[in-house]
Amino acid sequence: MKDKLKKIQIVLVEPQSSENIGSVCRAMKTMGISNLVIIGTTIYDPHRIKKLSVNSFDIYENSKRYNNLKSALGNSVLIAGTTRRSGKNRKYISIYPEELANKINLIESGEISIVFGRESSGLTDQELKECNIAVTIPSSPDSPSLNLAQAVQVISYSIYRSGFTGKGYIPVDSKRMEEVIETVSVSLGKLDFFKKNEKNELKSFFSDIFSRAGISQIESLRIERTIKKLVGIKNNKN
Repeated sequence: MKDKLKKIQIVLVEPQSSENIGSVCRAMKTMGISNLVIIGTTIYDPHRIKKLSVNSFDIYENSKRYNNLKSALGNSVLIAGTTRRSGKNRKYISIYPEELANKINLIESGEISIVFGRESSGLTDQELKECNIAVTIPSSPDSPSLNLAQAVQVISYSIYRSGFTGKGYIPVDSKRMEEVIETVSVSLGKLDFFKKNEKNELKSFFSDIFSRAGISQIESLRIERTIKKLVGIKNNKN
């Protein structure tokens, strides 16, 4: 996972706000990305950057500066330009962050650049042409524009998440599921819970819930122990 993230660089084209750069640094570091490139000659306020970067100011300190976008992309094997706009002079199609993450996972080696445009106007047509693909973050048509740092966070998260499977679990199979439901049913019967034809109806009810939830082996044992304990408590009181 770390090796994949090391080959990614976040490229900011002429960012206008020192605060946004700081927030970008924080967004990157929370997702394990450390390579920041800034395009342009603007001088930024390091104190404002540090304030918004929290514990991620080192991302800015180690960042690279280039006068133009082309210079920053020379070693990249994949260049993704972020945009919400389309047009005849832009890319024919845009992919979503999850699709970008899948593409990155297929690349064994080489630098990958993800390019973000200016806060006010995004990437120009020419800048987007210098990118291999366009990436769009779906958003509400009532308010489609994301803050620069928000956009970096969404795409960085998608990349990180694609390579992080977590601990995971295996749901119980149908045979085991039937055993759990039968245990619940029998135990409730011992508690005189059912009236008339409620037993079959409730078995179907629990079957639907447990199946939809996809309970694990540990959870199935806990359910059985809990319901049996209730029966034991009732018997002891009697």
